[in-house]
Amino acid sequence: MELKVINDKGQASANLSASDELFGREYNEDLVHQLVVAYQANARAASSKQKGRSEIAKSTRKPFAQKGTGRARAGMASSPLWRGGGKIFPNTGEENYTQKVNRKMYRAGIASILSKLVSENRLVVVDSLTVDSPKTKQFVQKIKGLGLDASRVLIITDSIDENLYLSSRNLPNVLVLEAYQADPVSLVRYPNVVVTRNAVAKIEEMFA
Repeated sequence: MELKVINDKGQASANLSASDELFGREYNEDLVHQLVVAYQANARAASSKQKGRSEIAKSTRKPFAQKGTGRARAGMASSPLWRGGGKIFPNTGEENYTQKVNRKMYRAGIASILSKLVSENRLVVVDSLTVDSPKTKQFVQKIKGLGLDASRVLIITDSIDENLYLSSRNLPNVLVLEAYQADPVSLVRYPNVVVTRNAVAKIEEMFA
């Protein structure tokens, strides 16, 4: 298939021949959902630690008599039924939230996302994208020159240009990545994705 290519001023350039398998396949919503959930789960840290009833620093003495009070019987104040008591199934801090995704599934999911971006005209291929100095104003002007909203965009390049990275750093909803760093969550999150011509070649090399 042919991808439309523009220069850094938004003017049409020579089209780029791209892989149908990577940019022209049918969208698989279930696979993309599974891929995004797995990617986020694998980035999750087991940082939550709770105490069980054996770890609560409370007396083991029976709080009140078994009978005659009219209350439900209680054995100790560290019971999970009591406020301040231990948790029934506490988080240990050693949970493993990772989900396995086969390489073939991952490649198919990335291809499905990229194909969806192309079909919705949300993938913009440029010859190259650089800025002369690390100035946010210059970066915003460059993105607006491509006909895009500079407040929320993902940029994928073959190699990180330092000026481009530094000039985009102050914008909270703008992300600059190298081709090998492209992940399903970022590709799904941003409404527009700008990819350089050389980055397309690297993506094809990795996933096609």
